Amino acid sequence: MAQERALKFDELIKKEVGKIIFHLLDTRPGVLVTVTRVMTNSNLFTAEVFVSIYPSEKAPEVLKKLERLIYEVQQLLNRKLKVRPVPKIIFKYDKNPEEASKIENILKEIEEK
Repeated sequence: MAQERALKFDELIKKEVGKIIFHLLDTRPGVLVTVTRVMTNSNLFTAEVFVSIYPSEKAPEVLKKLERLIYEVQQLLNRKLKVRPVPKIIFKYDKNPEEASKIENILKEIEEK
């Protein structure tokens, strides 16, 4: 039961941070930023928010922007969530979608041969 509750809490944070990023983050056209998953610490004091960035060449630039906006993101999240304490957000770059795409391309090449 506790694990199910933790998963729901992670999904809630993922949804709300995604909305906040969509409204706050000013990216160039053609840059896509997606919150892929959230992992909240068992003590609920920190939450790692994994973001996928396409194209991956823009990842360092977007991560810097997110780090500059972290205070605003945290404040908006504090207002949205009705729980205390609200976990401190830590942004991390999620390379999994990029790696999955590379594997799919390799499999397509093998299939064509």
